[in-house]
Amino acid sequence: MENGNNFTETLLQALDTKAQWYDTEELPRVLENYRLLHTCVKVVFEFLVKKAMITPDPYKLDKKISDIKAPDGEQFVENERSVIMGQRFSDYESTLDFLCNYYKFSVSQLTLVNIKKLMDVNNSISWNAFSANANKINTRVLATMVFSARQNSDPLTASMINDNLSKASHALSDINSALKDYSDFQKEWYKGQVRRNVLLSPAFEAGKIGGDPAAEVQQIKKHFSSGMGKVPFYNELIEEIVQEDLSEKKEELQKRLLDKLNVAKDSDKKTEKRIDTKALIMGALQVLGAMPQQIAVIAQKIQDNHDLLQSEHNSFFDKLKRALRKAFGIAEKPLFYTVTIVEQTTDTKRSERINYQTFMTDLATKTRRYASVAQTNSPGYKKISAMPEEKIAEFVSNQISECNHLLVLLNALDDFFKAAASPTNKSKVKGLKIDIATLKNSIVKANQLRVEYTSYIEEEAQMRRLGIKG
Repeated sequence: MENGNNFTETLLQALDTKAQWYDTEELPRVLENYRLLHTCVKVVFEFLVKKAMITPDPYKLDKKISDIKAPDGEQFVENERSVIMGQRFSDYESTLDFLCNYYKFSVSQLTLVNIKKLMDVNNSISWNAFSANANKINTRVLATMVFSARQNSDPLTASMINDNLSKASHALSDINSALKDYSDFQKEWYKGQVRRNVLLSPAFEAGKIGGDPAAEVQQIKKHFSSGMGKVPFYNELIEEIVQEDLSEKKEELQKRLLDKLNVAKDSDKKTEKRIDTKALIMGALQVLGAMPQQIAVIAQKIQDNHDLLQSEHNSFFDKLKRALRKAFGIAEKPLFYTVTIVEQTTDTKRSERINYQTFMTDLATKTRRYASVAQTNSPGYKKISAMPEEKIAEFVSNQISECNHLLVLLNALDDFFKAAASPTNKSKVKGLKIDIATLKNSIVKANQLRVEYTSYIEEEAQMRRLGIKG
């Protein structure tokens, strides 16, 4: 059994290898599960908003998130349920959005302190124990709301909500399981950093220890801040270092630690794993399948804003024209809105005319199309799944392109309605920014899976050209 400096050197090498594995393989999987959870949460959130069970936080866009923070979990008065849960659920969704799009899942970033913050967020709404009898108020009240709203929904919507609740449950369980193992590793990583930055520091006076555990603890405390900066001093982990160095069972402890870190030679062998590319591109399709509720909310707001503008043209003559059209069965004249499109790449502006009736029909078509593939057992999903893989990829790419163009038009329409309304009606215009941001996140997620799929396909083709892979 190696000991002394040989043990420390072997240990640090093992920790670095394990850290690289976490950075490149395990933590990216945790992030993917958070992205799946986020997608499911947005579907449930929008469902509850549409059912008027919760009131969206009006200050959501003004809140700047720069750290992991769980939503409030205090009791509240029953008659404030809609507003309070709307704010808490919104804060929870925003935190997931921060984790999925801005937080770096790495060993250096995801410390023991930050793992605790993540677990607080995970425990704030227990999707894997989602019950109206849950102990924590947020889970209990949210489950009551969802179950009540689901009972008053059509079968397709109810099935979609059930599917997203199931996916959220599995995603959260996988996240918690991975974080539990990772937390154990972070404790060893912390101890390794103490060894690297304190015990191996030239300033560390190893000669003064003389086999005395208390003396080693004293030396570590003396040089801790200079070697570790603002990292917390965990007494129990420092004690483990001392036990591994000086106790009568040190050889057993050292061996157990190295075994736990999988430093055996054969553990470095990587098993090649074939990526299921079809599952990857179908995953992108399922992300699109989570968007009908988002599009429906946007369509309703556009309809409301349209009706608001039309109410400003309600003179006797306008009423007479509508009555005559209805009496003689004359179709409504096409209504065009002239909006300003801002090209993001060049920052130039151009005008575009949107046929309102056609645009709303297109939104309804997209809602039906994506709803038909929301469930893996639906006829629409099965029909596309039976297509050749390249055709599925082509279909998904076309839908993502259409959705990206839709985002441009929606932003332009949002600006148009706000500018076109009369001063007395401006406060009544329903803004689309939050809904557009939610829809954009889903499109970005679908595109990430599509890009990943394309990368694997191109990599396989390249390897075949080089004769590496058949």
